[in-house]
Amino acid sequence: MRIFKINKLAIALIFFCSFTLSAKEIAITFDDSPRFARGYLDGPTRAKLLLDNLAKHNVDETAFFCVGSQGNKTMTKEGIARLKSFSEAGHIIANHTYSHPNINELTGSEYIEEIKKAERVLQSSPTFIKWFRFPYLREGDTIEKRDLVRDYLKEEGYFNAYITVSTYDWYMEAIFQREYKKNADIDLEKVKAFFVSTTIKNIENADENALALLGRSPKHVLLLHETDLVALFIGDLVNALREKGWNIISPKAAFEDDIANFSLKTAHPWNPGRLGEIALENPDVEFKRSELLDEDNLEKRFKDMVLLL
Repeated sequence: MRIFKINKLAIALIFFCSFTLSAKEIAITFDDSPRFARGYLDGPTRAKLLLDNLAKHNVDETAFFCVGSQGNKTMTKEGIARLKSFSEAGHIIANHTYSHPNINELTGSEYIEEIKKAERVLQSSPTFIKWFRFPYLREGDTIEKRDLVRDYLKEEGYFNAYITVSTYDWYMEAIFQREYKKNADIDLEKVKAFFVSTTIKNIENADENALALLGRSPKHVLLLHETDLVALFIGDLVNALREKGWNIISPKAAFEDDIANFSLKTAHPWNPGRLGEIALENPDVEFKRSELLDEDNLEKRFKDMVLLL
C-alpha cells in the first residue's frame, strides 16, 4: 500500500487560497449626506437612529460622502449639525461635490469648482479625508473632461472612492415614503424584510460578478444613502450579512484592494461601478446586472412582499 505524505505547507497554502477566493468582506458607505428628510423621520432623528444602530452592531467606521450645500451653515444649521454628529461618532466625512451635479451637464472646469466649493465646507470636520465620489458615479462623457477632473483630483491628493455594490436603496426609499404617506400604519416588519433581502441579493450578485471577473471576492464597497430605510434597518442588514459569512470592514481597509488601482481607459456617459468598469474592458466575461437594480422590479417586489398585492 502506498502511503502519501502531505506537506503541511501545501495544506496551509490550499487553505489560504481557498479562503482568499471566498473571503467575503464589505465596507459600508453612504452618499448624499446630509440627505433631505421629509417623510417618516426628520433629519436629527434619522441621524441619531443611524448612528445608534451602527454602534449597537459594532460597525465602528463607515464613510459619509457629503454634498456641501446641504451641510453649509448658510443653507441649514440642521445639516451642519448632522455632519458634525457623523464625524464625532468616528465616521469618515468625504467629498461628493457642492450641489450634486451631473458631470455630463457641466464643463470640466465647472465641475472642479464644485469639488473645491464642497471642500471648503467639509474640511473643518475632524474626520474629513480627501476621498471623492462622483455623483451618479459618472466620471465624464468625454476623455478630455474626464482627464481634466482626474488630473485635478490627483494633484490635490484626492482618492477616487469607487463602489463595487449598487443597491438602488434610494428608489426603495422613494417607494417606502410614497406608501407611508398613503398608509401610516404600513407594516415595518414587511418593509424590513423587503429592504434587507433586496440589498443582500444585490450584494450577492455583485460578488458573483467579481468571482467571474477577478477569480476572487474583493474587498467590497457598498453604496447606500442616508435614508430613513437605512437608518431603520442598517442593523438588520449587518446581522443578515454576518449570518451569511460576511465580515464588515472599514472603508480604509476596503480601498486597499488591488482593484483600487484599476483605471478605465475609455470614457462613458454613465458608470456601472468598479466591477462594471472592469467588465467593460473584459467583454468576454459575463457580467450580470441584478434584476433588482430596476425600478419596475422593485415596485413589483414591494407590492408582493409588503402590500401583499
